[in-house]
Amino acid sequence: MSKKIAIGGDHAGFSLKEPLIEWLQNHHYEVKDFGTYSSESADYADFAHPVAAAVENGTFDVGVLVCGSAQGVAITANKHQGIRAALVWDTPLAVLSRQHNDANVICLPARFITQETAFACLELFLNTEFEGGRHAARVAKISC
Repeated sequence: MSKKIAIGGDHAGFSLKEPLIEWLQNHHYEVKDFGTYSSESADYADFAHPVAAAVENGTFDVGVLVCGSAQGVAITANKHQGIRAALVWDTPLAVLSRQHNDANVICLPARFITQETAFACLELFLNTEFEGGRHAARVAKISC
């Protein structure tokens, strides 16, 4: 059974979000696009909150957020209890965000990452397991 993916981003992330959706669908993931649906100016929080909520309530397994720097979507998503959104711009970060932090939302900076790197990061993020062990106690301390 494939993972259910919630994806969203603002106008700065739109040009990367669309190929990411196609990549996910080509790899047989179930994807829901929470917008934006064009490159018209849009506020990142309007898309980050619904994606984070969908992962937080268990409707979706993982979230993917994209904006210019990925900072805004990461900050917004991390306001939700149970969300561990990771800013990722290279493959080692994608792996470590899952192995050590049990991240459940990947945030990609469209203005600072190539499409090929984004695909590689997303693939590793989706296929890397949380190591647990000593990291589980650390992750448990995140929620207040």
